[in-house]
Amino acid sequence: MVQVATLQDGLIAWATGTDFDEATYRQCRGLLLARHDLRHLVPPFVRKCRTFAQFWGWIKEEKPTYAERRRLIWDGFEPLIDHLEHGNRTPCEETVSVTLASLDADGVNRMWRTALDRRVHDPEGAITLAKSLLEAVCKHVLDGLAIQYDLRTDLPKLWTLAAKELNLAPSQHQEEVFRAILGNCQAVVGNLAAVRNKLGDAHGHGRRPVKPQARHAELAVNLSGSMASFLIATWEHWRQQQH
Repeated sequence: MVQVATLQDGLIAWATGTDFDEATYRQCRGLLLARHDLRHLVPPFVRKCRTFAQFWGWIKEEKPTYAERRRLIWDGFEPLIDHLEHGNRTPCEETVSVTLASLDADGVNRMWRTALDRRVHDPEGAITLAKSLLEAVCKHVLDGLAIQYDLRTDLPKLWTLAAKELNLAPSQHQEEVFRAILGNCQAVVGNLAAVRNKLGDAHGHGRRPVKPQARHAELAVNLSGSMASFLIATWEHWRQQQH
């Protein structure tokens, strides 16, 4: 944990005009990359940048302001820090966390972690975040595919647009079992949007509101994470096929 904090603070210092010892950076980076149980959680920019010169070349093009650079570095380290602080995550949660970290998108990792943390003490908020997370991932993938969409497009439509481009639409397959599975994926996405409207905190409730329990929130968050992870993995496969 000390090496992680040192590395994070050092990169923030370097990205915001303050000196940091490059030998310390190399040492901490090497120790983390040597840990096979942690390597996959090390931020992509740390894995790629062996020197400060490489890091500086990347960060100055990625984010122009100091505040944006701090947020980018914090978000990059959060999956690793979260893992070290909460070693009791389930294998499913770990898998989704790694996949979302690979997306390297501002806000997505933060939404996932917040949704996980809210499941018990704030089920309504967790359900709202579950839908927002999947919306954000769909939009990120659509942007990567250069597919246009209206900013007001709802979640089911966003998923349909991405699914069609990535050959995940049921109508694009002949085998009945694949058509059924992909159709169920569409149904899950549609129902996540519906349950958020019914149980989440995005809309006002009537006189006799339906109060979600922790188990409802856990189901919604896990389904959202699984769908997001599946979409990202398919998109990554699609990108590799294009080269």
